[in-house]
Amino acid sequence: MKYMVLLYGNPADDPVPGTPEFEPWMEEFMTLDKRMAHFAMVLSGEGLQGVETATCLKMRNGKVETMDGPFAESREHLGGYYLIEAASLHDAQAFAAAIPIARTGTVEIRPVMDYS
Repeated sequence: MKYMVLLYGNPADDPVPGTPEFEPWMEEFMTLDKRMAHFAMVLSGEGLQGVETATCLKMRNGKVETMDGPFAESREHLGGYYLIEAASLHDAQAFAAAIPIARTGTVEIRPVMDYS
């Protein structure tokens, strides 16, 4: 089964680039697919630029409305994602627990719809 694993966190809680904590933290992200291969296969994954770069779009009454920034104000922001394939929700949870942001933020796991 495919799962979308969404990473939410407060950027203020992340290690700052150039500090001693930053490189080991990033290494955990970069090696996650290898370290957790017995639980899930990473199909795709990326970090996202900050919420200040976001644009939200709505279509109302035939008109496109856009606004800068995220739709909702919150302390935690969507910072990245993984699309994984895992045999079970339990395995997807094990994978998600190994993501560094799980220690300071929230990791959301959702099954991907199968339309076949």
